[in-house]
Amino acid sequence: MAVKKKFPYRAAVVACNGTCAASAVSRCKYGCVGCGNCIAVCRFKAISFNENGVAEVDEEKCIACGMCVRACPQEVIHLHECANYIVVKCSNEEKGKEAREACPLSCIGCGICEKTCTAEAIKVASNRAVIDEELCLSCGMCAVKCPRHAIRDLRGVLTD
Repeated sequence: MAVKKKFPYRAAVVACNGTCAASAVSRCKYGCVGCGNCIAVCRFKAISFNENGVAEVDEEKCIACGMCVRACPQEVIHLHECANYIVVKCSNEEKGKEAREACPLSCIGCGICEKTCTAEAIKVASNRAVIDEELCLSCGMCAVKCPRHAIRDLRGVLTD
């Protein structure tokens, strides 16, 4: 189904690395639980599960209608500007040790990204990195420096 996108181009993104199998009993209570609500409401078939049962969005198909955002019981899906391809793929709000135990790629709120960002676009809030897309230059230095790989380059250029 071909869709016409509005400018500026936006798409949904799932703020969960999806490296551990998703489930309602997962140690990370902040991640995707693989309930399928987002897939069920997406008329454009832009969302699918990865090999671990975590939702992933195909930016090419997504029109940023926000239905998946409203359907997600975990509130891990949000809309972002497609031009900003650097995103935080973690919603964990636990402190360092607990976050590390819950997921091998969780943000631990160490602040390295915040210190690295020359545009002051990234801050640590509630023990996790948050990017202000209005300020972000998409240079990717935060993603490169993140010791936990919780910040990702959606293009796969700076991070895989």
